[in-house]
Amino acid sequence: MSSFDHRKYKPFQPIVMRNRRWPDQVIERAPQWCSVDLRDGNQALIEPMTTRQKSQLWEQLVKIGFKEIEVGFPSASGHDYDFVRDLIDNNRIPDDVSIQVLTQARADLIEKTFDALKGVRRAVVHMYNSTSTVQREKVFGLGRQGIVDIAVRGAELLQSCAEKYPETEWVFEYSPESFTGTELDFAVEVCDAVTAVWQPTPESPVIINLPATVEMSTPNIYADQIEWFCDHVNNRESLLISLHTHNDRGCGVAAAELGVLAGADRVEGTLMGNGERTGNMDIVTMAMNLYSQGVDPQLQLGHMDEIIQTTRDCTQLPIHPRHPYAGELVFTAFSGSHQDAIKKCLDKRDESEPWEVAYLPIDPADIGRSYQEVIRINSQSGKGGIAYVLERDFGLQLPRWLQVDFSAAVQAHAEKSETEVGSEEIYQLFQQTYLGTDGRWSLGDYQVSREGNIDKLQAQLLRGTASHSLTGSGNGVVASFVDGMQHITGQKIVLVEYNEHALSHSADAEAICYIQLNVDGERYCGVGRSHDIIQASLDGILCAINKAAAQQQHAAA
Repeated sequence: MSSFDHRKYKPFQPIVMRNRRWPDQVIERAPQWCSVDLRDGNQALIEPMTTRQKSQLWEQLVKIGFKEIEVGFPSASGHDYDFVRDLIDNNRIPDDVSIQVLTQARADLIEKTFDALKGVRRAVVHMYNSTSTVQREKVFGLGRQGIVDIAVRGAELLQSCAEKYPETEWVFEYSPESFTGTELDFAVEVCDAVTAVWQPTPESPVIINLPATVEMSTPNIYADQIEWFCDHVNNRESLLISLHTHNDRGCGVAAAELGVLAGADRVEGTLMGNGERTGNMDIVTMAMNLYSQGVDPQLQLGHMDEIIQTTRDCTQLPIHPRHPYAGELVFTAFSGSHQDAIKKCLDKRDESEPWEVAYLPIDPADIGRSYQEVIRINSQSGKGGIAYVLERDFGLQLPRWLQVDFSAAVQAHAEKSETEVGSEEIYQLFQQTYLGTDGRWSLGDYQVSREGNIDKLQAQLLRGTASHSLTGSGNGVVASFVDGMQHITGQKIVLVEYNEHALSHSADAEAICYIQLNVDGERYCGVGRSHDIIQASLDGILCAINKAAAQQQHAAA
Protein backbone atom coordinates (compact mmCIF):
# COMPACT_ATOMS: atom_id res chain seq x y z
CA MET A 1 0.00 0.00 0.00
CA SER A 2 1.29 3.46 -0.87
CA SER A 3 2.31 5.63 2.09
CA PHE A 4 0.19 8.39 0.53
CA ASP A 5 -3.15 6.70 1.06
CA HIS A 6 -6.32 8.58 1.96
CA ARG A 7 -8.05 5.42 3.18
CA LYS A 8 -6.38 5.57 6.59
CA TYR A 9 -8.43 8.69 7.41
CA LYS A 10 -12.09 8.86 8.27
CA PRO A 11 -14.34 11.80 7.51
CA PHE A 12 -15.44 14.05 10.35
CA GLN A 13 -19.06 13.29 11.16
CA PRO A 14 -21.52 16.15 10.63
CA ILE A 15 -23.78 17.41 13.39
CA VAL A 16 -27.44 16.47 13.02
CA MET A 17 -29.28 19.79 13.26
CA ARG A 18 -32.66 20.24 11.67
CA ASN A 19 -33.11 23.93 12.43
CA ARG A 20 -29.67 25.53 12.44
CA ARG A 21 -29.91 29.30 12.60
CA TRP A 22 -26.37 30.56 12.02
CA PRO A 23 -26.50 30.50 8.17
CA ASP A 24 -29.08 33.30 8.28
CA GLN A 25 -27.15 35.52 10.69
CA VAL A 26 -24.99 38.56 9.84
CA ILE A 27 -22.09 39.87 11.92
CA GLU A 28 -23.07 43.44 12.77
CA ARG A 29 -20.61 44.13 15.59
CA ALA A 30 -17.15 42.95 16.50
CA PRO A 31 -16.69 40.17 19.06
CA GLN A 32 -14.60 40.72 22.17
CA TRP A 33 -11.00 40.17 21.12
CA CYS A 34 -8.25 38.53 23.12
CA SER A 35 -4.70 38.51 21.80
CA VAL A 36 -2.75 35.37 22.68
CA ASP A 37 0.44 36.46 20.88
CA LEU A 38 2.50 36.55 24.07
CA ARG A 39 1.52 33.01 25.03
CA ASP A 40 0.28 30.85 22.16
CA GLY A 41 2.26 32.85 19.66
CA ASN A 42 5.40 32.83 21.75
CA GLN A 43 5.40 29.09 22.41
CA ALA A 44 5.31 28.46 18.66
CA LEU A 45 8.56 30.30 17.95
CA ILE A 46 11.85 28.57 17.24
CA GLU A 47 13.46 31.14 19.53
CA PRO A 48 11.00 32.43 22.15
CA MET A 49 10.75 36.17 22.56
CA THR A 50 13.21 38.00 24.78
CA THR A 51 11.98 40.35 27.49
CA ARG A 52 12.61 43.29 25.14
CA GLN A 53 10.61 41.68 22.35
CA LYS A 54 7.74 40.80 24.68
CA SER A 55 7.62 44.37 25.94
CA GLN A 56 7.69 45.75 22.40
CA LEU A 57 4.84 43.47 21.33
CA TRP A 58 2.87 44.24 24.51
CA GLU A 59 3.03 47.96 23.73
CA GLN A 60 1.91 47.35 20.17
CA LEU A 61 -1.05 45.22 21.29
CA VAL A 62 -2.14 47.95 23.67
CA LYS A 63 -1.78 50.54 20.90
CA ILE A 64 -3.93 48.44 18.57
CA GLY A 65 -6.65 48.50 21.21
CA PHE A 66 -6.84 44.99 22.67
CA LYS A 67 -8.67 45.03 26.00
CA GLU A 68 -7.72 41.45 26.88
CA ILE A 69 -4.17 40.21 26.31
CA GLU A 70 -2.93 36.76 27.32
CA VAL A 71 0.56 37.41 28.67
CA GLY A 72 1.84 33.95 29.44
CA PHE A 73 1.85 30.76 31.48
CA PRO A 74 3.55 32.10 34.62
CA SER A 75 3.23 28.88 36.64
CA ALA A 76 5.16 26.89 34.04
CA SER A 77 7.72 29.46 32.87
CA GLY A 78 10.01 31.59 34.99
CA HIS A 79 10.35 34.00 32.08
CA ASP A 80 6.56 34.39 31.85
CA TYR A 81 6.34 34.81 35.63
CA ASP A 82 8.87 37.64 35.57
CA PHE A 83 7.13 39.34 32.66
CA VAL A 84 3.78 39.28 34.46
CA ARG A 85 5.38 40.75 37.55
CA ASP A 86 7.05 43.48 35.49
CA LEU A 87 3.69 44.52 34.02
CA ILE A 88 2.09 44.66 37.46
CA ASP A 89 4.95 46.11 39.52
CA ASN A 90 5.70 48.86 37.01
CA ASN A 91 2.07 49.83 36.39
CA ARG A 92 2.28 49.02 32.69
CA ILE A 93 -1.29 47.75 32.37
CA PRO A 94 -3.75 50.46 31.29
CA ASP A 95 -6.94 50.71 33.37
CA ASP A 96 -9.10 49.47 30.50
CA VAL A 97 -6.89 46.44 29.71
CA SER A 98 -7.05 43.04 31.42
CA ILE A 99 -4.20 40.59 31.32
CA GLN A 100 -4.96 36.91 30.90
CA VAL A 101 -2.84 34.00 32.12
CA LEU A 102 -3.04 30.34 31.29
CA THR A 103 -2.85 27.36 33.64
CA GLN A 104 -3.60 23.67 33.53
CA ALA A 105 -6.14 22.31 36.01
CA ARG A 106 -3.40 21.29 38.46
CA ALA A 107 -3.13 22.44 42.06
CA ASP A 108 0.55 23.43 42.06
CA LEU A 109 0.22 25.39 38.84
CA ILE A 110 -2.97 27.16 39.91
CA GLU A 111 -1.44 28.33 43.22
CA LYS A 112 1.68 29.67 41.51
CA THR A 113 -0.51 31.43 38.95
CA PHE A 114 -2.22 33.47 41.63
CA ASP A 115 1.12 34.20 43.28
CA ALA A 116 2.29 35.72 39.95
CA LEU A 117 -0.83 37.91 39.83
CA LYS A 118 -0.62 39.52 43.28
CA GLY A 119 -1.62 43.16 43.13
CA VAL A 120 -3.15 43.11 39.64
CA ARG A 121 -6.28 45.23 39.23
CA ARG A 122 -8.15 42.79 36.96
CA ALA A 123 -7.13 39.49 35.43
CA VAL A 124 -8.57 36.62 33.46
CA VAL A 125 -7.39 33.25 34.78
CA HIS A 126 -7.72 30.71 32.00
CA MET A 127 -7.80 27.08 33.13
CA TYR A 128 -7.95 24.10 30.79
CA ASN A 129 -7.82 20.33 30.64
CA SER A 130 -8.16 18.11 27.62
CA THR A 131 -11.51 16.45 27.05
CA SER A 132 -11.27 14.83 23.60
CA THR A 133 -11.89 11.15 23.01
CA VAL A 134 -8.38 10.45 21.76
CA GLN A 135 -6.78 12.28 24.71
CA ARG A 136 -8.97 10.47 27.25
CA GLU A 137 -8.37 7.05 25.78
CA LYS A 138 -4.79 7.22 24.53
CA VAL A 139 -3.07 9.89 26.64
CA PHE A 140 -4.69 9.91 30.08
CA GLY A 141 -6.38 6.51 30.20
CA LEU A 142 -9.41 8.04 31.88
CA GLY A 143 -13.14 7.81 31.37
CA ARG A 144 -15.48 10.76 31.20
CA GLN A 145 -15.93 11.04 34.94
CA GLY A 146 -12.18 11.17 35.50
CA ILE A 147 -11.91 14.16 33.14
CA VAL A 148 -14.85 15.90 34.85
CA ASP A 149 -13.22 15.38 38.24
CA ILE A 150 -9.99 17.05 37.06
CA ALA A 151 -11.95 20.06 35.78
CA VAL A 152 -14.06 20.40 38.92
CA ARG A 153 -11.09 20.17 41.30
CA GLY A 154 -9.32 22.82 39.26
CA ALA A 155 -12.39 25.07 39.31
CA GLU A 156 -12.71 24.73 43.08
CA LEU A 157 -9.07 25.57 43.65
CA LEU A 158 -9.28 28.54 41.31
CA GLN A 159 -12.18 29.91 43.29
CA SER A 160 -10.54 29.38 46.68
CA CYS A 161 -7.30 31.03 45.52
CA ALA A 162 -9.18 34.03 44.12
CA GLU A 163 -10.92 34.55 47.45
CA LYS A 164 -7.52 35.24 49.04
CA TYR A 165 -7.12 38.34 46.87
CA PRO A 166 -10.41 40.24 47.12
CA GLU A 167 -8.76 43.48 45.93
CA THR A 168 -8.51 42.00 42.42
CA GLU A 169 -11.39 41.66 39.99
CA TRP A 170 -11.14 38.05 38.85
CA VAL A 171 -12.61 36.64 35.67
CA PHE A 172 -12.53 32.87 35.21
CA GLU A 173 -12.16 31.15 31.87
CA TYR A 174 -12.40 27.44 31.18
CA SER A 175 -11.42 25.55 28.02
CA PRO A 176 -12.32 21.94 27.31
CA GLU A 177 -9.11 21.58 25.31
CA SER A 178 -9.52 19.80 21.97
CA PHE A 179 -13.21 20.73 21.98
CA THR A 180 -13.52 19.83 18.30
CA GLY A 181 -12.56 16.23 19.10
CA THR A 182 -14.89 16.02 22.10
CA GLU A 183 -18.40 14.56 21.98
CA LEU A 184 -20.75 17.54 22.19
CA ASP A 185 -22.82 16.15 25.03
CA PHE A 186 -19.65 15.56 27.04
CA ALA A 187 -18.32 19.06 26.30
CA VAL A 188 -21.56 20.44 27.71
CA GLU A 189 -21.35 18.09 30.71
CA VAL A 190 -17.84 19.11 31.74
CA CYS A 191 -18.49 22.84 31.21
CA ASP A 192 -21.71 22.64 33.23
CA ALA A 193 -19.75 20.96 36.03
CA VAL A 194 -17.20 23.78 36.05
CA THR A 195 -19.76 26.59 35.99
CA ALA A 196 -21.72 24.87 38.78
CA VAL A 197 -18.67 25.57 40.94
CA TRP A 198 -18.15 29.14 39.78
CA GLN A 199 -21.85 30.15 39.80
CA PRO A 200 -21.67 32.90 37.17
CA THR A 201 -24.36 35.54 36.72
CA PRO A 202 -25.21 37.84 33.80
CA GLU A 203 -23.53 40.65 35.75
CA SER A 204 -20.46 38.53 36.49
CA PRO A 205 -20.14 36.02 33.65
CA VAL A 206 -17.43 33.43 33.12
CA ILE A 207 -15.74 32.68 29.82
CA ILE A 208 -16.22 29.28 28.24
CA ASN A 209 -13.65 28.91 25.51
CA LEU A 210 -14.34 26.28 22.85
CA PRO A 211 -11.04 25.72 21.04
CA ALA A 212 -10.47 24.07 17.72
CA THR A 213 -7.15 22.94 19.19
CA VAL A 214 -6.84 20.90 16.04
CA GLU A 215 -8.96 22.02 13.11
CA MET A 216 -10.70 18.78 12.18
CA SER A 217 -13.66 19.74 10.00
CA THR A 218 -15.00 22.27 7.58
CA PRO A 219 -15.94 25.63 9.17
CA ASN A 220 -19.67 25.00 8.85
CA ILE A 221 -19.41 21.93 11.09
CA TYR A 222 -17.51 23.96 13.69
CA ALA A 223 -20.34 26.51 13.56
CA ASP A 224 -22.84 23.69 14.10
CA GLN A 225 -20.83 22.59 17.15
CA ILE A 226 -20.90 26.11 18.59
CA GLU A 227 -24.63 26.60 18.01
CA TRP A 228 -25.42 23.14 19.44
CA PHE A 229 -23.31 23.87 22.51
CA CYS A 230 -24.95 27.28 23.07
CA ASP A 231 -28.39 25.68 22.82
CA HIS A 232 -27.64 22.93 25.37
CA VAL A 233 -25.27 24.45 27.95
CA ASN A 234 -26.72 25.55 31.29
CA ASN A 235 -26.96 29.21 32.29
CA ARG A 236 -26.10 30.48 28.79
CA GLU A 237 -27.00 34.06 29.69
CA SER A 238 -24.18 34.06 32.26
CA LEU A 239 -21.50 32.79 29.89
CA LEU A 240 -19.24 34.48 27.38
CA ILE A 241 -18.72 31.88 24.68
CA SER A 242 -15.21 32.25 23.31
CA LEU A 243 -13.53 30.76 20.25
CA HIS A 244 -9.91 29.77 19.78
CA THR A 245 -9.53 28.35 16.29
CA HIS A 246 -6.38 26.90 14.80
CA ASN A 247 -5.51 26.75 11.14
CA ASP A 248 -4.64 23.12 10.42
CA ARG A 249 -7.01 23.05 7.44
CA GLY A 250 -6.31 26.67 6.48
CA CYS A 251 -9.79 27.77 7.59
CA GLY A 252 -9.11 29.31 11.01
CA VAL A 253 -10.57 32.72 10.12
CA ALA A 254 -13.60 31.22 8.37
CA ALA A 255 -14.29 28.93 11.34
CA ALA A 256 -14.12 31.87 13.76
CA GLU A 257 -16.43 34.00 11.60
CA LEU A 258 -18.98 31.22 11.33
CA GLY A 259 -18.60 30.51 15.04
CA VAL A 260 -19.54 34.12 15.80
CA LEU A 261 -22.58 33.73 13.53
CA ALA A 262 -23.42 30.64 15.59
CA GLY A 263 -23.56 32.59 18.84
CA ALA A 264 -20.02 33.13 20.14
CA ASP A 265 -19.23 36.39 21.92
CA ARG A 266 -15.45 36.42 22.00
CA VAL A 267 -12.49 35.41 19.80
CA GLU A 268 -8.90 34.59 20.73
CA GLY A 269 -6.16 34.79 18.13
CA THR A 270 -2.83 36.26 17.14
CA LEU A 271 -1.45 38.92 14.83
CA MET A 272 -0.83 37.43 11.39
CA GLY A 273 -1.91 34.01 12.66
CA ASN A 274 1.37 33.01 14.32
CA GLY A 275 0.92 29.78 16.30
CA GLU A 276 1.87 26.15 16.51
CA ARG A 277 1.63 23.90 13.46
CA THR A 278 -0.12 25.95 10.78
CA GLY A 279 -0.98 28.74 13.18
CA ASN A 280 -3.73 30.38 15.19
CA MET A 281 -6.65 32.39 13.93
CA ASP A 282 -5.38 35.66 12.42
CA ILE A 283 -7.08 38.51 14.26
CA VAL A 284 -5.81 41.07 11.74
CA THR A 285 -7.55 39.28 8.89
CA MET A 286 -10.82 38.72 10.74
CA ALA A 287 -10.92 42.29 12.06
CA MET A 288 -10.19 43.73 8.62
CA ASN A 289 -12.85 41.47 7.12
CA LEU A 290 -15.35 43.14 9.44
CA TYR A 291 -13.96 46.56 8.55
CA SER A 292 -14.41 45.83 4.83
CA GLN A 293 -18.11 45.17 5.51
CA GLY A 294 -18.64 48.48 7.28
CA VAL A 295 -18.40 47.00 10.80
CA ASP A 296 -16.21 48.75 13.38
CA PRO A 297 -13.62 46.10 14.36
CA GLN A 298 -12.91 47.88 17.67
CA LEU A 299 -9.20 47.60 16.87
CA GLN A 300 -7.00 50.30 15.37
CA LEU A 301 -5.17 48.77 12.42
CA GLY A 302 -4.51 51.95 10.47
CA HIS A 303 -0.76 51.75 11.11
CA MET A 304 -0.37 48.38 9.39
CA ASP A 305 3.27 48.78 8.36
CA GLU A 306 4.24 49.48 11.95
CA ILE A 307 2.28 46.43 13.14
CA ILE A 308 4.03 44.27 10.55
CA GLN A 309 7.44 45.59 11.56
CA THR A 310 6.77 44.93 15.24
CA THR A 311 5.50 41.44 14.52
CA ARG A 312 8.55 40.62 12.43
CA ASP A 313 10.95 42.05 15.00
CA CYS A 314 9.37 40.15 17.87
CA THR A 315 8.70 36.79 16.24
CA GLN A 316 11.61 36.69 13.78
CA LEU A 317 9.11 35.38 11.25
CA PRO A 318 8.50 36.82 7.77
CA ILE A 319 5.12 38.10 6.61
CA HIS A 320 4.09 36.50 3.33
CA PRO A 321 3.85 39.19 0.62
CA ARG A 322 0.33 37.99 -0.21
CA HIS A 323 -0.85 37.78 3.42
CA PRO A 324 -4.41 39.22 3.57
CA TYR A 325 -4.43 42.99 4.16
CA ALA A 326 -0.90 43.01 5.65
CA GLY A 327 1.32 41.61 2.89
CA GLU A 328 3.51 43.86 0.77
CA LEU A 329 1.75 42.83 -2.45
CA VAL A 330 -1.90 42.46 -1.38
CA PHE A 331 -2.91 45.73 -3.01
CA THR A 332 -0.57 45.25 -5.96
CA ALA A 333 -1.79 44.36 -9.42
CA PHE A 334 0.61 43.16 -12.10
CA SER A 335 -2.10 41.94 -14.47
CA GLY A 336 -2.83 44.38 -17.26
CA SER A 337 -6.61 44.02 -17.14
CA HIS A 338 -6.61 44.46 -13.36
CA GLN A 339 -4.44 47.56 -13.60
CA ASP A 340 -6.65 49.09 -16.24
CA ALA A 341 -9.79 48.50 -14.15
CA ILE A 342 -8.18 49.91 -10.99
CA LYS A 343 -7.00 53.03 -12.80
CA LYS A 344 -10.42 53.68 -14.30
CA CYS A 345 -12.17 53.24 -10.94
CA LEU A 346 -9.70 55.50 -9.14
CA ASP A 347 -10.08 58.16 -11.83
CA LYS A 348 -13.88 58.12 -11.34
CA ARG A 349 -13.76 57.82 -7.56
CA ASP A 350 -16.18 60.11 -5.70
CA GLU A 351 -14.93 60.58 -2.12
CA SER A 352 -18.48 61.11 -0.88
CA GLU A 353 -19.58 57.66 -2.08
CA PRO A 354 -18.90 54.26 -0.46
CA TRP A 355 -15.67 52.60 -1.56
CA GLU A 356 -16.13 50.71 -4.82
CA VAL A 357 -12.93 50.04 -6.75
CA ALA A 358 -12.34 46.95 -8.85
CA TYR A 359 -9.96 44.43 -7.28
CA LEU A 360 -9.47 46.48 -4.10
CA PRO A 361 -11.77 45.36 -1.25
CA ILE A 362 -10.65 48.29 0.91
CA ASP A 363 -8.92 51.61 0.40
CA PRO A 364 -5.18 50.98 0.97
CA ALA A 365 -4.91 54.45 2.50
CA ASP A 366 -7.03 53.28 5.44
CA ILE A 367 -4.19 51.14 6.74
CA GLY A 368 -1.42 53.58 5.96
CA ARG A 369 -0.56 52.37 2.48
CA SER A 370 -0.12 54.76 -0.42
CA TYR A 371 -1.33 54.01 -3.93
CA GLN A 372 2.26 53.32 -4.92
CA GLU A 373 1.68 49.71 -3.89
CA VAL A 374 -1.45 49.32 -6.00
CA ILE A 375 0.02 49.05 -9.49
CA ARG A 376 3.44 47.61 -10.22
CA ILE A 377 4.85 46.49 -13.51
CA ASN A 378 6.20 43.18 -14.77
CA SER A 379 5.84 41.21 -17.99
CA GLN A 380 2.18 40.47 -17.20
CA SER A 381 1.28 44.13 -16.85
CA GLY A 382 -0.78 46.13 -19.29
CA LYS A 383 -1.20 49.63 -20.58
CA GLY A 384 -3.40 50.82 -17.72
CA GLY A 385 -0.82 50.02 -15.07
CA ILE A 386 2.04 51.62 -17.01
CA ALA A 387 -0.02 54.77 -17.57
CA TYR A 388 -0.91 54.90 -13.88
CA VAL A 389 2.74 54.74 -12.81
CA LEU A 390 3.85 57.42 -15.29
CA GLU A 391 1.07 59.79 -14.25
CA ARG A 392 1.52 59.16 -10.53
CA ASP A 393 5.27 59.65 -10.47
CA PHE A 394 6.06 61.88 -13.45
CA GLY A 395 2.85 63.70 -14.37
CA LEU A 396 2.57 62.12 -17.82
CA GLN A 397 -1.04 61.68 -18.92
CA LEU A 398 -0.67 59.20 -21.76
CA PRO A 399 -3.67 58.98 -24.10
CA ARG A 400 -4.94 55.47 -24.59
CA TRP A 401 -3.42 55.01 -28.06
CA LEU A 402 0.02 55.88 -26.67
CA GLN A 403 -0.55 53.55 -23.72
CA VAL A 404 -1.04 50.74 -26.22
CA ASP A 405 2.09 51.68 -28.15
CA PHE A 406 4.36 52.05 -25.11
CA SER A 407 3.10 48.95 -23.27
CA ALA A 408 4.70 46.74 -25.92
CA ALA A 409 8.10 48.29 -25.20
CA VAL A 410 7.68 47.85 -21.45
CA GLN A 411 6.54 44.26 -21.78
CA ALA A 412 9.50 43.40 -24.00
CA HIS A 413 11.86 45.03 -21.52
CA ALA A 414 10.26 43.17 -18.58
CA GLU A 415 10.44 39.83 -20.37
CA LYS A 416 14.10 40.40 -21.14
CA SER A 417 14.95 41.44 -17.59
CA GLU A 418 12.72 38.69 -16.06
CA THR A 419 11.92 40.87 -13.08
CA GLU A 420 9.65 43.64 -11.87
CA VAL A 421 10.22 46.98 -13.63
CA GLY A 422 10.48 49.96 -11.32
CA SER A 423 8.89 53.36 -11.82
CA GLU A 424 12.16 55.14 -12.64
CA GLU A 425 13.09 52.38 -15.07
CA ILE A 426 9.76 52.78 -16.88
CA TYR A 427 10.33 56.52 -17.18
CA GLN A 428 13.83 56.04 -18.57
CA LEU A 429 12.43 53.58 -21.11
CA PHE A 430 9.76 56.13 -22.06
CA GLN A 431 12.45 58.77 -22.66
CA GLN A 432 14.55 56.36 -24.72
CA THR A 433 11.52 55.36 -26.79
CA TYR A 434 10.09 58.80 -27.51
CA LEU A 435 12.40 61.59 -26.34
CA GLY A 436 15.84 60.31 -27.31
CA THR A 437 17.90 61.64 -30.21
CA ASP A 438 18.64 59.00 -32.81
CA GLY A 439 20.60 60.94 -35.42
CA ARG A 440 17.68 61.52 -37.78
CA TRP A 441 15.55 64.63 -38.20
CA SER A 442 15.71 67.39 -35.57
CA LEU A 443 14.30 70.88 -35.55
CA GLY A 444 16.32 74.05 -35.77
CA ASP A 445 14.97 77.58 -36.07
CA TYR A 446 11.43 78.11 -37.34
CA GLN A 447 9.13 80.99 -38.17
CA VAL A 448 5.33 81.09 -38.42
CA SER A 449 3.30 83.60 -40.42
CA ARG A 450 -0.34 83.85 -41.45
CA GLU A 451 -1.88 84.80 -44.75
CA GLY A 452 -5.66 84.99 -44.48
CA ASN A 453 -6.80 81.73 -42.85
CA ILE A 454 -3.68 79.83 -43.81
CA ASP A 455 -0.62 79.43 -41.60
CA LYS A 456 2.79 79.23 -43.25
CA LEU A 457 5.80 77.67 -41.59
CA GLN A 458 9.43 78.02 -42.51
CA ALA A 459 11.88 75.91 -40.57
CA GLN A 460 15.42 74.65 -40.57
CA LEU A 461 15.73 70.88 -40.26
CA LEU A 462 18.89 69.11 -39.28
CA ARG A 463 19.82 65.58 -40.19
CA GLY A 464 23.26 64.65 -39.05
CA THR A 465 25.51 67.43 -40.34
CA ALA A 466 23.16 68.32 -43.21
CA SER A 467 20.68 71.19 -43.04
CA HIS A 468 17.37 71.29 -44.92
CA SER A 469 14.89 74.10 -45.39
CA LEU A 470 11.24 73.28 -44.84
CA THR A 471 8.26 75.24 -46.07
CA GLY A 472 4.72 74.18 -45.44
CA SER A 473 1.21 75.60 -45.16
CA GLY A 474 -2.04 74.51 -43.62
CA ASN A 475 -4.76 75.18 -41.09
CA GLY A 476 -2.52 75.70 -38.08
CA VAL A 477 1.14 75.26 -37.29
CA VAL A 478 0.94 71.49 -36.89
CA ALA A 479 -0.80 71.02 -40.25
CA SER A 480 1.76 73.31 -41.88
CA PHE A 481 4.63 71.29 -40.50
CA VAL A 482 3.11 67.99 -41.61
CA ASP A 483 2.63 69.46 -45.08
CA GLY A 484 6.27 70.53 -45.22
CA MET A 485 7.53 67.13 -44.02
CA GLN A 486 5.56 65.40 -46.77
CA HIS A 487 7.45 67.47 -49.35
CA ILE A 488 10.84 66.70 -47.80
CA THR A 489 10.33 62.95 -47.21
CA GLY A 490 8.10 62.21 -50.18
CA GLN A 491 5.82 60.22 -47.88
CA LYS A 492 2.09 60.47 -47.28
CA ILE A 493 1.79 61.77 -43.70
CA VAL A 494 -1.54 62.19 -41.90
CA LEU A 495 -1.99 63.52 -38.37
CA VAL A 496 -4.20 60.93 -36.63
CA GLU A 497 -4.09 61.93 -32.94
CA TYR A 498 -2.86 64.95 -31.02
CA ASN A 499 -2.90 65.47 -27.25
CA GLU A 500 -0.98 67.90 -25.08
CA HIS A 501 -0.87 69.08 -21.47
CA ALA A 502 1.30 71.08 -19.10
CA LEU A 503 3.57 69.13 -16.76
CA SER A 504 2.92 71.48 -13.82
CA HIS A 505 0.82 74.48 -12.84
CA SER A 506 3.66 77.00 -12.74
CA ALA A 507 4.02 79.88 -15.20
CA ASP A 508 7.13 78.38 -16.79
CA ALA A 509 5.77 74.83 -16.97
CA GLU A 510 6.91 72.54 -19.73
CA ALA A 511 4.38 71.28 -22.25
CA ILE A 512 4.32 67.73 -23.54
CA CYS A 513 2.67 66.69 -26.80
CA TYR A 514 1.64 63.21 -27.83
CA ILE A 515 1.43 62.65 -31.59
CA GLN A 516 0.19 59.78 -33.73
CA LEU A 517 0.88 59.89 -37.46
CA ASN A 518 -0.09 57.69 -40.34
CA VAL A 519 3.03 57.44 -42.51
CA ASP A 520 2.46 55.63 -45.79
CA GLY A 521 -0.35 53.57 -44.27
CA GLU A 522 1.33 52.68 -40.96
CA ARG A 523 0.79 54.38 -37.63
CA TYR A 524 3.65 55.70 -35.52
CA CYS A 525 3.67 57.53 -32.20
CA GLY A 526 5.89 60.40 -31.12
CA VAL A 527 6.35 62.67 -28.11
CA GLY A 528 7.73 66.21 -27.84
CA ARG A 529 8.55 68.17 -24.71
CA SER A 530 9.46 71.84 -24.39
CA HIS A 531 8.65 75.09 -22.61
CA ASP A 532 7.33 76.21 -26.02
CA ILE A 533 4.12 74.41 -27.00
CA ILE A 534 4.84 74.82 -30.73
CA GLN A 535 8.33 73.38 -30.31
CA ALA A 536 6.90 70.46 -28.35
CA SER A 537 4.34 69.77 -31.08
CA LEU A 538 6.85 69.85 -33.90
CA ASP A 539 9.35 67.71 -31.95
CA GLY A 540 6.58 65.15 -31.41
CA ILE A 541 5.88 64.98 -35.14
CA LEU A 542 9.56 64.53 -35.91
CA CYS A 543 9.77 61.78 -33.29
CA ALA A 544 6.98 59.84 -35.02
CA ILE A 545 8.56 60.37 -38.45
CA ASN A 546 11.94 59.25 -37.15
CA LYS A 547 10.39 56.10 -35.70
CA ALA A 548 8.77 55.40 -39.06
CA ALA A 549 12.11 55.82 -40.81
CA ALA A 550 13.86 53.54 -38.34
CA GLN A 551 11.28 50.81 -38.73
CA GLN A 552 11.31 51.05 -42.50
CA GLN A 553 15.11 50.85 -42.52
CA HIS A 554 15.01 47.83 -40.27
CA ALA A 555 12.45 46.13 -42.52
CA ALA A 556 14.56 46.83 -45.58
CA ALA A 557 17.63 45.31 -43.93
